[in-house]
Amino acid sequence: QVQLVESGGGLVQAGDSLRLSCAASTRTVGTYAVAWFRQAPGKEREFVGGISRNGGGTSYADSVKGRFTISRDNAKNTVDLQMNNLKPEDTAVYSCAASRLLIAGVPSYALHYSYWGQGTQVTVSS
Repeated sequence: QVQLVESGGGLVQAGDSLRLSCAASTRTVGTYAVAWFRQAPGKEREFVGGISRNGGGTSYADSVKGRFTISRDNAKNTVDLQMNNLKPEDTAVYSCAASRLLIAGVPSYALHYSYWGQGTQVTVSS
């Protein structure tokens, strides 16, 4: 069983930066693909981006490409989401998730993820 805890959310203005962190309870997460999803009020959960099992590959949604960066530190059991040039439409609850799928890439569907954090709120004012 893997427990994930997100931190770093908050209220910022458009154009600001924010860094979210996902801390895992076990080093096993180093062998899992980890992704960030977000869900805004009244909208479906959407894939933001993720990093592959071996950390060699990343994948991002078109809406955040060039602004968001995902990195992992296996020694600390953390996966971070650096968000730059934030926009009001980035406002959502952000959750990290870990996938046990034994693939080289990054799954983008929520159903492929077995472990989820509780989420952290990010609010971007205009």
